[in-house]
Amino acid sequence: MAERPAVPVQMLRSIDAILSALPECRQEDAWVGLRWRVGSATVAHVFGGEDQLFRITFRAELDEMMAFEHLGPPYFRGSWGRNVVGLLLDDGTDWEELAELLTDSYCLQAPARLVEQVPRPG
Repeated sequence: MAERPAVPVQMLRSIDAILSALPECRQEDAWVGLRWRVGSATVAHVFGGEDQLFRITFRAELDEMMAFEHLGPPYFRGSWGRNVVGLLLDDGTDWEELAELLTDSYCLQAPARLVEQVPRPG
């Protein structure tokens, strides 16, 4: 079995900069890679695959799931949970779009008192 690669430091820094700016969102080790949580809810999980590609998973509104599935690569549906979306991370990753998706994921997972503190476009 091939070993899973470590996620590049710069990629981790970029993801952490997005998520650590959200109230009470913290990074921790996961079974593979790293995850960010608010309370006991996972907001995002980043990891390297045996195929040497890097992925991040996050939560999305159920009505958006079909759109992500139809977009195809670099998006994929997580094989666990009803609303888990994944994204392959590479040199073409749109970090502004990812920041919006991760903020949405946080807002789905966080308690309302914390979501109220997050500035979001109308």
